[in-house]
Amino acid sequence: MRHQIAGKKLGRSTGQRAGLRKTLINQFLEHERIHTTRAKAVAVRGAVEKLVTLAKHGIKAGDQKMVHARRVAASRLGSAAAVKRLFDEIAPRYEKTPGGYTRILRLGVRKGDAAEMVLLEFVE
Repeated sequence: MRHQIAGKKLGRSTGQRAGLRKTLINQFLEHERIHTTRAKAVAVRGAVEKLVTLAKHGIKAGDQKMVHARRVAASRLGSAAAVKRLFDEIAPRYEKTPGGYTRILRLGVRKGDAAEMVLLEFVE
């Protein structure tokens, strides 16, 4: 039984899973919507919400805390372009929103393996 074990394995080893999540988050921040399976979208959604909240608090707190927040985001994303887009474009949009920055829209099942496909996007 998986009592008190957070996260899903997604059928991958630890390194592959970490790389998949990082890539999905970077692609989501770049394109603002991704078409993926429901399991992957649910695994990525929480991390994206936390990054947007981190960026919002960093912007509001001032210079020193903003530098720290950018460094934390950079360590989690690994991409300078994604960090810049997160802090300069995405976070200011949700300045007054208390949470719930993303939504998952169901698209049906994939023909090959019947995996449930979804569209993960930012709420406008």
